[in-house]
Amino acid sequence: MVSDMLTGDLVLLSAVEPKELAEAFARWNQDSEYQRFGMIEPANQLSVKKMTEWTERDQEKERPDFYFFGIRTLEGNRLVGTCGLGGDLFPHGEGFVGIGIGERELWSHGYGTDAMNLILRYAFLELNLRRVALSVSEFNPRAIQSYEKAGFIHEGRARGRIHRDGRHWDMIFMGILHEEWLDLSKHETKGDRD
Repeated sequence: MVSDMLTGDLVLLSAVEPKELAEAFARWNQDSEYQRFGMIEPANQLSVKKMTEWTERDQEKERPDFYFFGIRTLEGNRLVGTCGLGGDLFPHGEGFVGIGIGERELWSHGYGTDAMNLILRYAFLELNLRRVALSVSEFNPRAIQSYEKAGFIHEGRARGRIHRDGRHWDMIFMGILHEEWLDLSKHETKGDRD
C-alpha cells in the first residue's frame, strides 16, 4: 500500500486555487516556447483577469472524468506546473494525460518525469485504469524522452499535423498499459533496494 500517493522524489501533486493558477498560467504563457510545446493552437497571451475567469469557470464544472493537479516542488512548495488526467474513455479503463512544467529554469531537471510517475501511479492504483495515453509534438524531444523514461511506448503518429516555423511536424501518440507500468515500477523498486 502506498502511504502518500501524490508525493514523489521532487514534486507533489495538489489542488490549486483559481487565482494562484491564473497568475501562474499568465506568467508561464508569456514564454511562447512553453505555449508552443503544450498546445497545437497558435501561442496566445491572456491577462491574469481572463485566466482567473477561465480557471474559476472551468473548476466549477462537474467533471467526474477529469482529475487536475498542480505540480509543486517538495522544497518550498512552489507551483511549477500542472497535470491532468481525463477522457471519455474511462468506462473502458483508459485515460488521457497532459502535463506541463511552466518554470523554464526547471526544465530537464526531472520534475516533469517525477510528476508523470505520480499521475501514472494515481491512474493505475487509485482509478484502476488499464491504459494511459498522450500526444506530443515531434518538435518536443525533451518531452518525448521524459515520457519514454516514464514507460510510455510509441503507438503511432499523425504525419504533418502541426505547422510551426514554416514546416509541418508529426503528432506522436504514446501509451502505457497497467502491466507495463507495474513491471517498470517493480524494476525501479528492486533497483532502489540494490
